[in-house]
Amino acid sequence: MAETMKIVAITGDHEASVIEAAKPEPGKGQIRMRVEGCALCTFEQRMFTGVVPVPLPFIGGHEVAGYIDAIGEGLKPENYPIGKRIAARTFYSCGHDEGNLCVNGSEQDKSWMAYPGIGGLEQYMLIKPDMLYFMNDDLPLEKACFAEPLACVLNSIEKGKIEIGDDVVVIGGGIMGQLHVMCSKLQGARVIMSEPDEARRQLAAELGADVCINPLECDAVEKVKELTDGNGAAVVFNTTAVSAVAQQAIHMVAKLGRVVMYSSQHPDKPIEVSPNWLHNSEAVITGAVSPSVRSFRRSCDALSKGIIDPDKLVSGVFDIDDCQKAFETAIRPDTFRCIIKM
Repeated sequence: MAETMKIVAITGDHEASVIEAAKPEPGKGQIRMRVEGCALCTFEQRMFTGVVPVPLPFIGGHEVAGYIDAIGEGLKPENYPIGKRIAARTFYSCGHDEGNLCVNGSEQDKSWMAYPGIGGLEQYMLIKPDMLYFMNDDLPLEKACFAEPLACVLNSIEKGKIEIGDDVVVIGGGIMGQLHVMCSKLQGARVIMSEPDEARRQLAAELGADVCINPLECDAVEKVKELTDGNGAAVVFNTTAVSAVAQQAIHMVAKLGRVVMYSSQHPDKPIEVSPNWLHNSEAVITGAVSPSVRSFRRSCDALSKGIIDPDKLVSGVFDIDDCQKAFETAIRPDTFRCIIKM
């Protein structure tokens, strides 16, 4: 009789359940990862609440960490030692870009999965060698689970091209905004956080923000201009899903500056940009989506070496059998990352 494993599945509207499926066996060139922990990203939260419709039951999970459990034919044990701590980059890479813009995600082999989804909320998942990233074995699980979200932010930071002494505005004090604060500070910037929630402003200050402003109590654009001698910020990161704020981000940037639209927009409402202003300012407006291959490697290094410590962004670690509570906690506006121990 085949061995079984536990799976956390979204099984209904605001409903998560533990179900079982056969434990997958690694085929040629495959690695079986024992998933020890999986963080609940906004993506999983939107599926849980029905904002993103998916076939049920659905297996989410892409912020994963664990260890090598078994390897398939053709792989050398010395290259993939059993028990080695790893993170997995679950996105399909077509090899034609930096690995974060591939459109053929369906080409990734998911035949080992009993149900549709990504697979990180299963106790065991099959991955290819190019999806695997080594991490220090003594790195705590809850920190290792930040490999993917930090990699997303590092991709964004790279797009911002921060230089020492730059004024950088981070709009939004959610988890991704807080990671932008930490990374921008390491780049040598003066960091300005714009966030209406007092607790999040306080946390941003603890994590390195030099100035925190409440956009409900002042004109955030004018305040940024005041702080920068009328010039505007060299870099503005919009980490919110509010299109009106995206418009605000553009008005905050200096000539020759860069605006990075980090967050996806739900709903996506078009904003206005003056072509003449763009012509005269030589500002750059760009986006950042998902982790590149390069940023994922850098993320694992930064976490393993303790350069980035996400400890203050962990809002709870839940046992697999408490998955319903984990999701309910994750969707609360006062939390950051909730992790399910698999």
